[in-house]
Amino acid sequence: MSATALLPPPPVADSAAEAPTPPPSPRRRAWPVEDMGVLLGSAAAAVCAVWLLFEELTYLSGPFGFVVCSVVVFLALNWSINLQLHGRLVANDRLLSAAVAIGALSLAIPLAFMVGFVAVKGWRLLGVNLFVHDLKGVPPIPIPGDHKVGGLAHAIVGTLEQVGLAAVCGVPAGIATAVFLHEVGGRLTKTVRTVVTAMSGLPSIMAGLFVYSIWVIGLSRHLPVVRSYSGLAGAMALAIVLVPSITRTTEEVLKVVPGGVREASMALGAPQWRTVWSVVLPTARTGVLTAIVLGVARAVGETAPLLFTIFGNTVMNANPFHGPQESLPWFIWTNVKSSDPSLINLAYAAALVLLLVVLILFALARLLGRRRSGAFRQRPRQEVAT
Repeated sequence: MSATALLPPPPVADSAAEAPTPPPSPRRRAWPVEDMGVLLGSAAAAVCAVWLLFEELTYLSGPFGFVVCSVVVFLALNWSINLQLHGRLVANDRLLSAAVAIGALSLAIPLAFMVGFVAVKGWRLLGVNLFVHDLKGVPPIPIPGDHKVGGLAHAIVGTLEQVGLAAVCGVPAGIATAVFLHEVGGRLTKTVRTVVTAMSGLPSIMAGLFVYSIWVIGLSRHLPVVRSYSGLAGAMALAIVLVPSITRTTEEVLKVVPGGVREASMALGAPQWRTVWSVVLPTARTGVLTAIVLGVARAVGETAPLLFTIFGNTVMNANPFHGPQESLPWFIWTNVKSSDPSLINLAYAAALVLLLVVLILFALARLLGRRRSGAFRQRPRQEVAT
């Protein structure tokens, strides 16, 4: 028998009693009364101090300067009070949290005002007639006593067709370009990235001028098939705007995919195209969907590329390959400056419909991303459980 066998076992320490207590986190999930009092007191003191500075001690004036100075004084007071009460770590954390919250509010408040203004102006005309009628029979010059108001069916159909054709052309091209830049590479990588960066920085009206010079007044003179202004010309201009946005966002998403996923696929003998198609893109599915929705949402609201390509139309034209066609941005730009109050109200209704279309696109993308990513994450758990 060895000597180690005769030794008593070492005492087992109580892990719960001897475990070191973690340091207090600088953030708190709940808002205690003390922190709420510090926040409200700092805000009130900042407003009072800036009011005294503006009204009594100096000749400063203006609401913008008052708000900016109040925010700066509030951040300074809040940081100094938290420094005295909780220390530098908590004070810095509260300072950054307050700055981020104020920045979010400064962006959300104007957006809420704009959406509310458009909703107040356009909700009265929302109805079935708005989506099933066009401007056929509505006189371009208002007639006294004639209160006939048309609809937006021709503009809605034109927008959906133009954006759909642009997405059919631009989404595969943007994703393929991003895959080439990040996954394939080669001698043309720098050139392609430079072109994509230049395209994303150019004004969107340049896309319309390009299609106008090449397609509308160029090929239409020599090819009878090309019918000058059309929804297809507008779709090509929107596709030019769509491609760089999707490419840059998708490339950033592909950078997040771990390199070990690619190496594991290559180790199993899969070629590069199979790895990208079956491993990389499914892993980045949610981000790619977000990139597509961001690009499509940008294309939906573009007006400048359509000024030289679709020409506009007051009646329904469901054929995007022949003849001028209407769209919601073109309709808003044309009628919001009209002398007819009914057409101005109809333009605000078109703006509200455009906001609803973008909102539906974002909600649909978030729903698809959650469902597919959730199923992708739950599959290994089910296999382990069985």
